Amino acid sequence: MRSLVRFALFAVAALGLGVLLVVGRLFPGTAVGEFAAVLDASYAASALRLSVPIAFAALGGIFAERSGVINIGLEGLLIVSAFTGVAVAHWLTGDGPVAVGAGVILLLLLALLLVIAGAALGLLGDDRSEIAVRGGGGLLATAVLAGLTVVLAGPTLAATWLAFYAAVLVSTGFALLFAVVTIEYRADQVIAGLAVWLIALGAAPFASNVIWGAVNSPGVDTLGTWTTPVLSELPVVGSVLFDAEPIVYFLLLATPLSWYTLAHTSFGYWVRASGENPKALDTAGVDVRRVRYAAVLLSGVFSGIGGAGLSLGRVGSFVGSGSTMIDGRGWIGITAMLFGNYNPFGAFGASLLFASLDALQFRLQQLDYAVPDSLMQTVPYVTVILVLALVGRTRTPDAAGEHYEADED
Repeated sequence: MRSLVRFALFAVAALGLGVLLVVGRLFPGTAVGEFAAVLDASYAASALRLSVPIAFAALGGIFAERSGVINIGLEGLLIVSAFTGVAVAHWLTGDGPVAVGAGVILLLLLALLLVIAGAALGLLGDDRSEIAVRGGGGLLATAVLAGLTVVLAGPTLAATWLAFYAAVLVSTGFALLFAVVTIEYRADQVIAGLAVWLIALGAAPFASNVIWGAVNSPGVDTLGTWTTPVLSELPVVGSVLFDAEPIVYFLLLATPLSWYTLAHTSFGYWVRASGENPKALDTAGVDVRRVRYAAVLLSGVFSGIGGAGLSLGRVGSFVGSGSTMIDGRGWIGITAMLFGNYNPFGAFGASLLFASLDALQFRLQQLDYAVPDSLMQTVPYVTVILVLALVGRTRTPDAAGEHYEADED
């Protein structure tokens, strides 16, 4: 029934938008025509770009919560990765020569720390050979990725990509810390998630002040755009889908892969079972603890991509004033996850809806209407409240937020 309500809402919204565009084209000199004029290809590209941190946070939240771990620290993970990406990029591409070698070493050190932590927690296996193979494989994959990046990209662009990778690993490390506190020490998951957010909210601007003497960083190079020849020249869709930032393509790839993983793989089944009936999963011989660790780490990876993608994808700086440049996108990502009913496609659609409204309020501010900017900025957040009120409560996994021990009766 709730799925039907969601579909009906999307259908009504799409129909209303279609009618608005038609009327706007027929009467271009009217207020409706001016409004319809802002809904062009550049608006669609902007909405898709703005959906990146929201959707990646939502995807990460889906894996964590479907495994039984409520991770509301996604906002904090976005902040950490956004800051780390800019800080490392600034360090590697400062005033002197580009330090690509230092970036590779840093990346390997971060990967090594994660491998050591995973081995200490028993996440890589039970015997030394298994730990060596999995840990060594992870380090080798990191080295290959770094090497290919250096070979295929120029020094400056390679340094920016290395900074992006480092930000993802740091976000994963914070997610691992959250997992240890909640899984090993059985801390309250909501409080632990709030702690991650508050620590990031205070630590990132403080570190920015230490490094640059201000909460806002200087500019750094971005990851640029990937343009597909010929296809980028197509009307409307060309500039939206074939001339975009790399992180946009990552999102368009990650969404179906996440859906397929959850719906059609053994790991996806384990994640869903861990969140619904961990005792049955344990009885089947699958380690619930490892499944939950893996799911939470995935939330760190996705959040890292979203946060670093925001700061290095187009902005090229870190803004630490106020609620930082993340500005509630992690919380909206949680809303998108709930609105999408823990389905990656639904979460992506909800993220795109909220991002579209965010892009719309920027466009509407350019029109000569006597509407205060502060009021226009509330449009996305008011919509979030309306959506939650209309859709109602989403069914959460039965064991979400509950701790589990293998020896429990």
